[in-house]
Amino acid sequence: MLIRKLDDTRSSDRNIVTGGWESARLLLKEEGMGFSFHITTMYAGKELHMHYKNHVEAVFVLAGEGTIEDLGTGHVHDLRPGTLYALNSHDEHIVRPRTDIVTACVFNPPVTGREVHDETGAYPVEADVAVAQALAS
Repeated sequence: MLIRKLDDTRSSDRNIVTGGWESARLLLKEEGMGFSFHITTMYAGKELHMHYKNHVEAVFVLAGEGTIEDLGTGHVHDLRPGTLYALNSHDEHIVRPRTDIVTACVFNPPVTGREVHDETGAYPVEADVAVAQALAS
C-alpha cells in the first residue's frame, strides 16, 4: 500500500511549477499503477493550449471556474467544481481559467514526472511505450 500526502508532494521534486500551472504528481509511472494521478492548479488569466497526442487524460474540477475550448469542434464548455472532462480522443484544447482552477487529473499512459509540453502542447511518449505501439501495429 502506498500512502502519499499532498503537502509532502508539493514540497518535493514531484511538484512541477510553470508560468501557467502547478502540478503535484502524487502517482507516477514508477509506482506501477498503469496511470498517473495529479492535483493540478491552472492559474487565473492564463490561456493553456494543450494537445496530448500520446496520452489520454481525465480531469475533475475541484475548485475554480473557467472554460475549455475543444479546438476540433470549436465548442466551448464551462468549467466549475463538479465538472469532469475527458480527453479521450487526444483532443486539442485550450483552458482559460477565470479563477485559479484546482483539478484532479489521471493520465494514461502514466507520466514519469519529467515531461514538459512540446511546441504542440503535447507530452512526448516514452521510448518503451513507442516500442510497444510499434510492435502492436
